Amino acid sequence: MDVMDFDAATRQRMAAIEANWDERVPIHDASRFYAREARSWFPAYEWEDLGDPAGRDVVHLQCHLGTETLAFAQGGARTVVGLDLSAASCEAARRRAAAAGAEIEYVQANVYDAAEALGGRKFDIVYTGKGALVYLPDLTGWAEQVAALLRPGGIAYIVEFHPVFHALGVMPGGDTLLLRHDYLAGRGPHEKDATYTYTDGPPLTNATTSYEWSHGLGEVINALVSAGLTITSLRESDEIPWPNWPDMEQTPEGFFRRPTSVPRIPLLYALRAAAA
Repeated sequence: MDVMDFDAATRQRMAAIEANWDERVPIHDASRFYAREARSWFPAYEWEDLGDPAGRDVVHLQCHLGTETLAFAQGGARTVVGLDLSAASCEAARRRAAAAGAEIEYVQANVYDAAEALGGRKFDIVYTGKGALVYLPDLTGWAEQVAALLRPGGIAYIVEFHPVFHALGVMPGGDTLLLRHDYLAGRGPHEKDATYTYTDGPPLTNATTSYEWSHGLGEVINALVSAGLTITSLRESDEIPWPNWPDMEQTPEGFFRRPTSVPRIPLLYALRAAAA
């Protein structure tokens, strides 16, 4: 799928998302949040699922500042490529890679144009996650791009905020969680006031409107299967990288979960899919 296959309204929303992320970059780049060590973004189970990256070719889709991308390079991957919609993100990621002494190629492109933007290259690992899929209006086209980037025997690894997480929100004036948004797709995008980002730092002042699309877990799985991939594992976790709600407690590994006094719910999932 090419970006131009979308209708004009969807293309305008995607342009708003791009502008919003461009404006986030200097705030994120200067934040304490993104100062953490690259490998600390990965729970142990991710490396168990991925295996040793040494000697493998890796592409990280929707990579933003390249935090996780850098971990693959430091882990000995043969080649590492990051791709992101935001040109500002790619520039910041290049500076970060250079400062770390890592050889990483960053390409600015819409994920729906990834295979073409990367010149038809094939990879052993296609990695994406932690807040990427909500910015995509169509998962069928996305999964086709993922499959096109994989060589035979390669794996796609998606680590994402669970649809349950996206559907819930805190009741105003308290800490009780309520259903605030759709779990399932089908009712179009949610327009979001993106004046404040999830990191420390000042608010945005210009591109403050963004859009998010709901995608149920079944939709993600079916898109990948329809693209010819085989699901080999699916994990659900009650930990996320930052304290999204007031009552969250930090774990020894630096992630956050809800208190043990409340019911456990999935906040993150990790899906592994293999190419034939």
